[in-house]
Amino acid sequence: MTKVNAGFLELQRNYLFVEIAHKVAAFKEANPGKKVISLGIGDVTRPLVPAVVSALHRAVDEMGEAAHFRGYGPEQGYEFLREAIAQHDYKARGVDLRTDEIFVSDGAKSDIGNFQELFAADSVVAVTNPVYPVYVDSNVMAGRAGGFAAGRWKRLVYLPCLKSNNFVPDLPKTRPDMIYLCYPNNPTGTVLSREALQGWVDYARREGCVLLYDSAYEAFIQEPDIPHSIYELNGAQEVAVEFRSFSKTAGFTSLRCAYVVVPHALQLSDGKGGKVALNSLWNRRQCTKYNGCAYIVQQAAAAVYSQEGRAQVEAVIRGYLQNAELLCTAVQDMNLEVFGGTNAPYIWAGVPKGMDSWGFFEHLLQSAALVCTPGAGFGASGEGYVRLTAFGTEEDTAEAIRRLRALR
Repeated sequence: MTKVNAGFLELQRNYLFVEIAHKVAAFKEANPGKKVISLGIGDVTRPLVPAVVSALHRAVDEMGEAAHFRGYGPEQGYEFLREAIAQHDYKARGVDLRTDEIFVSDGAKSDIGNFQELFAADSVVAVTNPVYPVYVDSNVMAGRAGGFAAGRWKRLVYLPCLKSNNFVPDLPKTRPDMIYLCYPNNPTGTVLSREALQGWVDYARREGCVLLYDSAYEAFIQEPDIPHSIYELNGAQEVAVEFRSFSKTAGFTSLRCAYVVVPHALQLSDGKGGKVALNSLWNRRQCTKYNGCAYIVQQAAAAVYSQEGRAQVEAVIRGYLQNAELLCTAVQDMNLEVFGGTNAPYIWAGVPKGMDSWGFFEHLLQSAALVCTPGAGFGASGEGYVRLTAFGTEEDTAEAIRRLRALR
């Protein structure tokens, strides 16, 4: 009989957010009269900004005219968007990238999950703990994680992010081949200083590792000394791949558009004594398995970089960060510890004494019809915390704060 990929059988029972959805659905069924407010899954709530909507309309009109209709687009993304990305996200910050180092896609989650295909099956993977589940699960599927026991995967190298180290992971004692970093961090909402990030780049260069750097939330950075891109650091183009998304920056969670940067300078061993550029391998992978992000969506993404688009998107981000500030204050008023929420849309809140993270999740759901994300769902080092998001509407956030204060 034909066998399945054994890696899929190793996956834990439920993807974290699916498990939360099941619990919330059961609560709603049992309490049909209560309005549930989600501070859990990090989905946006504010509509697309006018500049993006106008670009969508124009692009749709083009597709209805024979002279402007487009079929299959370039798998790497249209040049107009790649050029806008290079100019505004990188050259404006002193980073020189070529457009053929930028690959447009339908989402950072897809890119992050797929990029591990370029690495050898026996590659050693390091992840921060707590961690965004996709980094782990995609490597479990690929057979790199080993067995799961006592809350840990045997072959993964864990990098604890704890209050005791200010949520900045220590460099690995065991050399990994791939290191996943996410800053501003999901779930803790914390950031890395320029000095700390340079330390990771230097380590990767010294040890011959690759940094898989998820910067999906860089648009929320407010402090001037926090780098927006890993390529602002010396030598990063030799060791780092960067993942970016329009989902949280511009509300594209439904439209789906993102990009990954794979510098030509980043090379790995070919196992035969030579080297191979990851850029060419990712390009080959995309040409084989991907037909490109929709033209109308890429036109909408390009509008984000227009003068009016930038101003409108920045106003939306300020609104979410205002939600974060209010939520932080409300949680602090409950005498709970709070981290994040300044340079990120996430608040990492300690749970009350005598509760664990799933227990506090249940308490908020049953007592206040509020949904959070249990920290334990992000890994063992997340126990004792929950993640709250600032992506709610202004009205829902105000009501959530009222309910939190009633619990106090």
